[in-house]
Amino acid sequence: MIKLDLQSKTPLYLQMEQQIIDLILLGCLKENDQLPSVRNLARELGINPNTIQKAYQDMENRGLIYSVVGRGNFVASPSAAENLKRQECMAELEKLLLAARRAGISAQELHMAVDAAFETGKEDDLQ
Repeated sequence: MIKLDLQSKTPLYLQMEQQIIDLILLGCLKENDQLPSVRNLARELGINPNTIQKAYQDMENRGLIYSVVGRGNFVASPSAAENLKRQECMAELEKLLLAARRAGISAQELHMAVDAAFETGKEDDLQ
């Protein structure tokens, strides 16, 4: 389910969060599905339980999961993950557009590139 890259510069808890978000977006984890317990997941991944707890706490603070005392952690509405992913994409797009503007790329060129990307995406969806 979750695979961590111990050589990555990305902190383990963030790797774990991103993979859980991806599993929610892919529909592998559905609303109200129970996540593995902190201890079990820490044992399975061979990492400190505090790392798991930090990821779970961060995801709960962001509305991605919720906890029930004595029962565990559960997936919240997938819309929370979708909204988060959308916000991340928009932030990246803003950075990219600023860089494009600084590079002298016109709005018309950007519109053409966006249109072309969406057309390519439509073709990919059909295959």
